[in-house]
Amino acid sequence: MTPKIRVVIADDHAILREGVRALLQLQPDMEVVGEASNGTEAIAQVAKLDPDVLLMDIAMPGLGGIEAALELKKEGRRTRILILSQYEDREYVRRLLKAGVSGYVLKKSAGAELANAVRAVHRGGLVLDPEVARTAMEEANPATPGAADPYDALTDREKQVLKLVAEGKSNKEVAEVLGISVKTAMSHREHVMEKLGVHNRTELVRFAIKRGVIRVDE
Repeated sequence: MTPKIRVVIADDHAILREGVRALLQLQPDMEVVGEASNGTEAIAQVAKLDPDVLLMDIAMPGLGGIEAALELKKEGRRTRILILSQYEDREYVRRLLKAGVSGYVLKKSAGAELANAVRAVHRGGLVLDPEVARTAMEEANPATPGAADPYDALTDREKQVLKLVAEGKSNKEVAEVLGISVKTAMSHREHVMEKLGVHNRTELVRFAIKRGVIRVDE
């Protein structure tokens, strides 16, 4: 008997997690083994449960989907990541693909397609919602290839710090979320501002919103 595909669901909305869980539990070849409400919990659940697939939202408090994906990639986890998002933002798609996710499905198109997407990424495929795929292809052929994105110059840890600081977290709170010292958090924050060429939190927040690191409509 073929073992079931073991899935962890990470989303900060409990009602959505319940809906996705109910949908996947109907599939004879899948079982939901855990849930998480933010990126930090998702990383912990993956470490604890070693699921085949992590089904994860992008916009979550604390560590979001991009930041959690970067951390899991760094840890070398075998779990494949499938993003389930309401956004088809070009910046999100590009960064997530760079972070090593295996798929990107829009919440509005989820249903039977979601179960098929889980199976596909479990088999090792790359799954992109048709609308997202168009965005990704546009990004693959940029009109202005000369301009480098300063965001790409940040380390994975600095990208995590950028999101947390842009959300208004203090150095102490950043340190707690990432499990680092306050001094290290301050150092990362200084490096982020230096690399991005920003001089205060307001400029940093403006950069984060413009580049889709955080959203103002949540």
